[in-house]
Amino acid sequence: MAAAAILGVLGAGKASLEESQRALAGDGSACVEWANDDVAFMGKRDDGESPLHIANDAGMVAVADARIDDRDALCDSLGVSLAERTEIADVELILRAFAKWGADCPRHLLGDYAFCIWDGAKRVLFCARDHIGARPLYYAVANGRFVLASAVEAVLSVPGVPDALDETMVATHLGSMMVSDTRTFFRAVCKLPPGHALTVEAGRSGEPAGRPRLKRHWFPEHAPLSPPASDDAVREQCLELLQRSVRERLRGVPGSVGAHVSGGLDSSSVAVLAAQELRNQGRPPPVAFTWLPDLEGAPPQPAHAEEYALVHAVSAQEGMQTCYGALTPEIVLALLQLDGALPNVLVHVNEEITQRQAQASGVRVLLSGWGGDECVSFSGRGHWPWLLLSGRWRKLAAECRAQDSPAWRFLGGVGLELIAPSLLKRLRWLREGRRNPKRRFIVNPEFARRTKPLTASSQRMIGVRSIQMALLRTGLLAERMEGWAASGGRRGIEYRYPLLDRRLLEFALGLPPEQFIRGKERRWLMRNALRAVLPPEVCWHRSKRDPARSDAMADAVCAALPDIQAQLAARPPRRAKYVDMPTLGKCLADPTEFRARPGPVLRALGFLDFVRAPEER
Repeated sequence: MAAAAILGVLGAGKASLEESQRALAGDGSACVEWANDDVAFMGKRDDGESPLHIANDAGMVAVADARIDDRDALCDSLGVSLAERTEIADVELILRAFAKWGADCPRHLLGDYAFCIWDGAKRVLFCARDHIGARPLYYAVANGRFVLASAVEAVLSVPGVPDALDETMVATHLGSMMVSDTRTFFRAVCKLPPGHALTVEAGRSGEPAGRPRLKRHWFPEHAPLSPPASDDAVREQCLELLQRSVRERLRGVPGSVGAHVSGGLDSSSVAVLAAQELRNQGRPPPVAFTWLPDLEGAPPQPAHAEEYALVHAVSAQEGMQTCYGALTPEIVLALLQLDGALPNVLVHVNEEITQRQAQASGVRVLLSGWGGDECVSFSGRGHWPWLLLSGRWRKLAAECRAQDSPAWRFLGGVGLELIAPSLLKRLRWLREGRRNPKRRFIVNPEFARRTKPLTASSQRMIGVRSIQMALLRTGLLAERMEGWAASGGRRGIEYRYPLLDRRLLEFALGLPPEQFIRGKERRWLMRNALRAVLPPEVCWHRSKRDPARSDAMADAVCAALPDIQAQLAARPPRRAKYVDMPTLGKCLADPTEFRARPGPVLRALGFLDFVRAPEER
């Protein structure tokens, strides 16, 4: 089962959408189409299930990229008979939900979705995206048309949509890790933010009557606080929610399932719970995909041994086949051929190997632990400063004693978290042996002088719940999912994220801070919930270092540097005016310089799109 690709155009008229079909299908396969004088819809799905549904009696049409959870409860609310439930498609459930609740229907939908509905009677186009942004949706208003699609290139393919770059986003991308949940690299193309809906009215001529109206439908801050409960009760409820979330993401997957396994808490939890659920169904465990390089029987380096041991512990416990990565210079060059202004696999270079292996293995669905750190397996950051500022000094003193460290060191850390949180983060990274986190930007100085990038909010968040909600609102979560949706979709692979289930997030947001940090143990909620499920060495492992993965990636890129330099010399990049080319050249000439700043260098190289032949530009 693969995610759908969808396109909708309001005010299509007689515009040719042949180029849009090629952009949407990608591999040349046929798309399902529907059109009238006002609207044109198009959709593609690899597994044969149509992403389109037409309700002629109500004058409504829906196109959706969706996986709806808790279908029985939704069917009960919609009056769907028991006989219909096994056959009814998710897109039809969405359409029936809109027919009953109108613009409020997203509040009644659980799962991952991006959809658009044409209400012919009201002459209104209604679109919505799930609470966390697991499925992308982009739109543009140009040349008398409103265009939406699950891919940026599909929006740009519609005649009249300009492809001029948004230089603010270019400067932001090259100069920092900031992202936007509303803007893309193209001025005309916007993102529908996660947890939002959009409405566009059609005028008499079929063209959009005014600008789109956005409305938020998910409010994490409205998650109710949980009543006092024992640790055992919280643990049982958390485990039950985790199991249900994994189980529902295995619905409708007839063949092999894949799961990320890094040896960390989040991916390991998802993989083990999936293996147990599949065993209950009489099916084989998921295939474990790790970003660690294949050692081909040789023992790992001492610095890498722990990383391999954690992955092995998870795979061995559940009897999972483990696919190790093998990033090569050739693959690095192939990735850089992609246009970095579009969502692509450069969100994480190592995932290219996973996708190739999954496609070759017939895996159509990949489970990921992405998003756990932000809420369910949150570290408890911000709790101690909140105790200090709220006058709960006795509790703070008890926390200090539980750390078994000098009071001055503990209180100094609390103070740094209040006064200089970024400095404290850097000190922790250095203590863990991670690379120098200082960002070194590769932006053309003249371009930097005339263009102001986006900046992060200066508002300081104190307390567990406020920091969790701030992390959920950043565009970083959706950015990776958008990139994996684009790159995975080209190979017929769909990603699913059990730790970002809406019910699980709202449960975690309602818990007291003590459920996330307990004495010396951070991420207590997940550790306590899975203590009888995970291998002990994985459950209680504290470090988030991954030297084996990061070293292998850096080695592969460094091996490709001579070819990259040759490509730059042979074909001057079309976007070189945005990049500090002398600084980039120094990084490419000296592997030590690259290893000191791999992120900015890879972002610059991907954005330059330098390996395309002149006739392709």
